[in-house]
Amino acid sequence: MERFKWLPQSLLGGGQDQEEDPLGEFEDGSCSLSPLQRLYGFAASLVVGLAFMLLSLVVFYKPIKFAIMFTFGNILAVGSTAFLIGPVQQARMMLDPVRIYATAVYVGSVILALLCALWIHSKVLTLIAIISEICALVW
Repeated sequence: MERFKWLPQSLLGGGQDQEEDPLGEFEDGSCSLSPLQRLYGFAASLVVGLAFMLLSLVVFYKPIKFAIMFTFGNILAVGSTAFLIGPVQQARMMLDPVRIYATAVYVGSVILALLCALWIHSKVLTLIAIISEICALVW
């Protein structure tokens, strides 16, 4: 089994001379996935996220189900860019001083929408949270 230790690194496209952190990124910020794997991950996450958002329109008349599907689809679609640039770089860009307020409003509205839908079960508060989530994304 010792002779196959190099196989996972070879398949993932990572270098052997750099230290890798648990998120799959190296010290210099490059991702351990190959460019093709990153593109596949981006496409799959984006397609699934958009599918969730489109399917949420089917249950639009039930705001709680709509909020859950729309929010999870939204998280997948926004998170899909982390495959292209890496999760640490994505976090750095989201926490940039220019974007920090929009990021705070977006994360807060995502948490609020899920809390209102799953815990409080308030349709009005859920719709308000979803509207603020959409506004934060546009902003």
